[in-house]
Amino acid sequence: MTKPSPEPDQQVFNQHRNLLFSVAYRILGTAADAEDAVQDAWIKWSAADRAQVAEPKSYLTRIVSNVALERLRSTRYQRETYVGPWLPEPILTSSDTADSVTAAESVSMAMLVVLETLSPLERAVFVLKEVFGFSYAEIAAAVERSEAAVRQATHRAREHVQARRPRFSADKAQQRAVTERFFAAATGGDLNGLMELLSPDVTLWTDGGGKVRQAMRPVVGASTVATWFAAIGSVSYQGIEPADMSVELVEINGGLGLVFRGAGRVVATVTFGIDADGRITTIHNVANPDKLRAIADGAAHDVGTR
Repeated sequence: MTKPSPEPDQQVFNQHRNLLFSVAYRILGTAADAEDAVQDAWIKWSAADRAQVAEPKSYLTRIVSNVALERLRSTRYQRETYVGPWLPEPILTSSDTADSVTAAESVSMAMLVVLETLSPLERAVFVLKEVFGFSYAEIAAAVERSEAAVRQATHRAREHVQARRPRFSADKAQQRAVTERFFAAATGGDLNGLMELLSPDVTLWTDGGGKVRQAMRPVVGASTVATWFAAIGSVSYQGIEPADMSVELVEINGGLGLVFRGAGRVVATVTFGIDADGRITTIHNVANPDKLRAIADGAAHDVGTR
């Protein structure tokens, strides 16, 4: 028996589902909340008078943006009172995303950390304008503000991001080379090898969310960070011995990173920011188990800009 095809309205929604997740994830920084926003958008789309919708893509983007914006506002306090540094929820991404420089940078852990410093409105309008290229009129409808207010918010956000965004994006070959060298040095306890890879003022951010023991403040300086990672091959982590830990090189948030597994679960991800000289300037280490579900799920997301 042949399976009945989806209803036309579901087909239209499914055509834009990746885009909707891409928008929501960049606004929210968490995969779980982004998926919830997409589901809410589906419910609203199902109840809408679709005969009056001339441009489904713009209409659906408006819905999911508004839902994500409201959700971000409601979670703001939780993030401000978070135990230790709050980092975005890492996701596996597809090579198509990595092939687009704009898409890869805009979904990188480093960029999402910068976006976290914006107000909810600034973050939403920046994502819609600078990443997805929507018009001010479309954004104004999405966030329910005047075009003038949207222009002002976009200008503030753009200046803020430009002052804080990474100055250099390593290409894929350089990312792989640096990441592989880092992994070899760390697992081999090669302190000197790590020091050669790290920028003098490298900063390590660790997110355990109070559920896994991690540094409560950023760890700064090549010597301190190198010592931290040189212990990987000789010290147990979360009760897991090094011999029982596996590490995989995978694409995370548009760039290459490391996924650590042990005791039948994902225990941490590590991603890197690399400068023009091939040195690591920032490291983001996520170990909060609540933020590793998207990685454990194993599904790679297409978070392109179309």
